[in-house]
Formats: sequence, C-alpha cells, structure tokens
Amino acid sequence: MQQSIRFFYQSAPFAFAHRNRLKQFLARLLRREEQQLQEVRIIFCSDRQLLDINRTHLNHDYYTDIITFPFSEPGEPVEAELYISVDRIRDNAAAAGTSFRRELHRVLFHGLLHLCGYNDKSSQQIKQMREREEHYLRLYFGR
Repeated sequence: MQQSIRFFYQSAPFAFAHRNRLKQFLARLLRREEQQLQEVRIIFCSDRQLLDINRTHLNHDYYTDIITFPFSEPGEPVEAELYISVDRIRDNAAAAGTSFRRELHRVLFHGLLHLCGYNDKSSQQIKQMREREEHYLRLYFGR
C-alpha cells in the first residue's frame, strides 16, 4: 500500500489552507518519532458524530475533540483513523484564546503522538504530551 495521509469531511468542509504542506509535515512528524507511515485517514466531523463514536466504540458519554483508532501494532507501519470534531475545535480554540487553525493543528499533532506511543492519562504523561504538541506547533508555525 502506498504511504498516505488523507482527509475526509463528514460534516461541511471548512477552509483549510496548505493541506499538502500539512500532510507532508504530519508524515515528517511520524518519521521524527521513529514511526513508519502506511496510511492515516483523518475524518473531520461534528460534535454529534464524534459523540456517537465515543458512545458506541469507547462507552464514553461525553464530547471530545479527537478519537484515535490505531489499526497497526507497535513496531509496524502506522495505519489509523483519526476522527476530529470541528465543532469542538472551534469551542476549545475560543475557550483557550487561540485561533481555530492553531487548535486544529495541535489536535492533529496530538492524535499522531498517540500513534507514536504517547499517552495522556497521568499528569506526567499529559505534561510530556503538551511539550511534544508545542514542539511540533513551533516547528510548523515557526513560533
């Protein structure tokens, strides 16, 4: 299978500048984290759609910004689906006082970092995850 990162829109598409640059950066992120890429499908959806996925597949009854489904085993080339709520990204960006674009990229990097073995269950893991997210945000945006 050809290596790829692909975007899909289950809710209305939104303005997404520099898609190809971002896809190349996401592939580089995986390489920097010593992961090989097979295929990552990124599905942008609504709060309602992601809540349904959260309830059905994870037995969680709450809104979230991203759910990551890895299909490959550790050590194998990464194959996964990331479901991202565009509604949640907008709300979280406003609450954090940041742009939709920056929050969207943070969440994308967050999902890929999960695929690289990073977790966010303990306070130490959360700290490490935030540091890696910020690292990649600086690399991508240059600040």
